[in-house]
Amino acid sequence: MKNTKVDFSNQTLYIGLDIHKKRWTVSIYSEHIELKTFNQPPEPDKLISHLQRNYPNATYKAVYEAGHFGFWIYDALQLRGVDCIIVNPADIPTKQKERRHKNDRVDSRKLARELRDKSLTGIHVPEPSVRADRSLIRTRTQKVRKQTRCKNQIKSLLSYYGIKMDPDTPYKHWSRRYITSLQEIEFQHDELRTSLGHLIDELLYHRQSILKLTRQIRQLSRTPRYADNVRLLLSVPGIGLLSAMVFLTEIININRFQSLDELASYFGLIPTEDSSGENQDDGSITPCGNKYLKHIIVEATWTAIRKDPFLTLKFEKLVKRMKKQRAIVVCAKNLLNRIRFVLKNRQKYVTCVAA
Repeated sequence: MKNTKVDFSNQTLYIGLDIHKKRWTVSIYSEHIELKTFNQPPEPDKLISHLQRNYPNATYKAVYEAGHFGFWIYDALQLRGVDCIIVNPADIPTKQKERRHKNDRVDSRKLARELRDKSLTGIHVPEPSVRADRSLIRTRTQKVRKQTRCKNQIKSLLSYYGIKMDPDTPYKHWSRRYITSLQEIEFQHDELRTSLGHLIDELLYHRQSILKLTRQIRQLSRTPRYADNVRLLLSVPGIGLLSAMVFLTEIININRFQSLDELASYFGLIPTEDSSGENQDDGSITPCGNKYLKHIIVEATWTAIRKDPFLTLKFEKLVKRMKKQRAIVVCAKNLLNRIRFVLKNRQKYVTCVAA
């Protein structure tokens, strides 16, 4: 009788996944050749079924790019026995031909090939409970941006029709008194009143949502997971409760960064460089980095340079030879070093003046 059974024991297969909403492009590589590239529905079970049917008992290793699909695919594959990693798209080695001729099949093959060649480093994957905490903080950040956009729409509408508010009415913090005065504006046309009314209703909705989220974040900060670290971070000038929670949920564990430069790179505070020979050209900060952390560290630094004498002196010296926007980035890295020291050494920050 013919032996029709196959067994891939002691063999490793490398799977590159190009993830999209309606389909996945999958490339499967062995140690020496490309075995297969195909499209499938976006379901982990379909992939596992295909692998077990065609390559039974093999060791499976998979990779896909980090993106808006999050970590659920990683969880599903790990649960089914596939060793999966997620990589930053900017860190994937890419040939010139692959840049000029880019499609889903090229991308999946590139991922499988580089995984086989061991040239990919996976990003840190947080625990599910930490992801949930991070989502709560990010939701508030997104709500604040929507509130700001709504305020700008109201100011734009008033400016478009030449409506000036009473100069005695405070509007800096959009107080209840100011919003009430907006609601009492007289218009010649009811349509304008309706337009402004909808914008004000939207603004009030966002404010209420932000208030509820802030209360939940405050409660979360008191839990054993965050309470000690929050107490330490609040000792750093410029750091408040909300910014501390942003840092802790995004960084997760300060010890996973081996150096200050590695941490600064994660924040996006590393300048670009284009140097050759004796010519050295340092550009602006890299567009890479965590967008939530980059925004909050710069915002905190503007406050810190007013409270910390050392950072005040540092900023005053820097602005003599560079623009304020570049000086604040340098100071932001100094502030980040203080945050790193506080979290690693479990000591509150002590404000001091440079010698």
